[in-house]
Amino acid sequence: MTRYITTTLPYVNADPHIGFAVEILQADALARGWRLRGEEVFFSTGTDEHGQKILQAAEKAGKGVQEYVDHYAGEVQKLKDALALSPDAFIRTTDPKHIAAAQELWRRGEAAGDIYKKSYTGLYCVGCEAYKTEKELVDGKCTVHPALVLEEITEENYFFKFSKYQQQLLAYLAREESVVPEWRRAEARAFVEAGLEDFSISREQARLSWGVPVPGDDTQVMYVWFDALTNYISTLGWPDDTQGNFKKFWEEGKTLQVAGKDQVRFQSLMWQAMLASVGIKMTDQIFYHGFINSGGQKMSKSVGNVINPYDLVEKYGTDATRYMLLRHVHPTEDTDITWERLDDWYTANLVNGLGNLVARVMKLAETHLPEPVAIPEAGAFPEEYWRTIDAFEFHHAMDLVWARIQKLDERITNEEPFKVIKEDAPRGRTIIAEMAVELYWIARMLNPFMPHVNEVIKTAVKENKKPENLFPRLTPIA
Repeated sequence: MTRYITTTLPYVNADPHIGFAVEILQADALARGWRLRGEEVFFSTGTDEHGQKILQAAEKAGKGVQEYVDHYAGEVQKLKDALALSPDAFIRTTDPKHIAAAQELWRRGEAAGDIYKKSYTGLYCVGCEAYKTEKELVDGKCTVHPALVLEEITEENYFFKFSKYQQQLLAYLAREESVVPEWRRAEARAFVEAGLEDFSISREQARLSWGVPVPGDDTQVMYVWFDALTNYISTLGWPDDTQGNFKKFWEEGKTLQVAGKDQVRFQSLMWQAMLASVGIKMTDQIFYHGFINSGGQKMSKSVGNVINPYDLVEKYGTDATRYMLLRHVHPTEDTDITWERLDDWYTANLVNGLGNLVARVMKLAETHLPEPVAIPEAGAFPEEYWRTIDAFEFHHAMDLVWARIQKLDERITNEEPFKVIKEDAPRGRTIIAEMAVELYWIARMLNPFMPHVNEVIKTAVKENKKPENLFPRLTPIA
């Protein structure tokens, strides 16, 4: 099977945050897992670089907007090495090819009769870069950015005939697999059933100069969401598709978008309607993850509880960071984390758990086995392992690995091979060899989640040599 997987694109108005780190790690674990199973995968991510928020942030920083987005796009790209990511493409919405694709999507939507111009007055949230209807407000405020004052704006914009696609969207959402988890699908369906209103897809160039120009109208630029959503197909080379990636991975493959729970309206409704407008297959599946809080509160610079993914990597290392964000952050529910919890997870499950096990087994093997064990052929992984990965249950997939870690640790305690080897050398070597083979299997199952540790353990078994300490103990704060 050919698979296409993509994250959303973070705005380049600040350093990458831990919520996006979770999202891109989930996508990376899926991509690595499916490749491990022998499937062909195209994994894309990138940066969203247009819009009013970015223009205002650049002005506040006293920088030219292109210089500003170049800097923060570079900060997002650093995640690739910091988190050991394996994307096949990194797209920026300021790329000329993406801009051309967004403009072509506009032209085709216009040709389909789905784009028209009208004067409009509405309440605008700069944080969401979107107009808000009354049913989306609570106490007159945006639910996503309640601290921001909504602006009442009157201007002439282009609109997309969202209402035209109500029945097609309901048919799309009737498929159980279209949205995961189920309650996000119900949320999307309820929004459509309440009635769809056409939405604005442009802004006056005089008010917002930083955007993709509307084809044939120099007075307007595209609404940032119309521009940004196009990345999901522009990254594959649409519309020209000179390399055949769009045909191979979108039209003929299985498509998956990974997004945060606040993206339901944009990803499952607006984008799908845009695809329907231009005759492109709707996304096969969209997976929504929860948010990360800290100390019972939403992360905020003003509160001082922001946890930066680069800080995690500096303290714990790349694979330990991947471990904690994939096993201890719930895939779909909100999760509360603190530095204290992170320290506990690291020490209990990595230092005293996996790290200690690898050291014990490989020290026994290095000391008592005359040669490396025969590496088992790449056989079938447990069916439950693949089921949990395909169901986006990363924590449960890793629980299966840690169950084997615990079982192997218990075997050492119960069978005491370090004693058996002195009394019955052949039997002792057999036990130790079996343990080394099981350790190799554990490493294989860690591949999607902890790729570096996967390689270190496999190399250690192949060379019959105890590796350097995988997870150093944390230094107590004086």
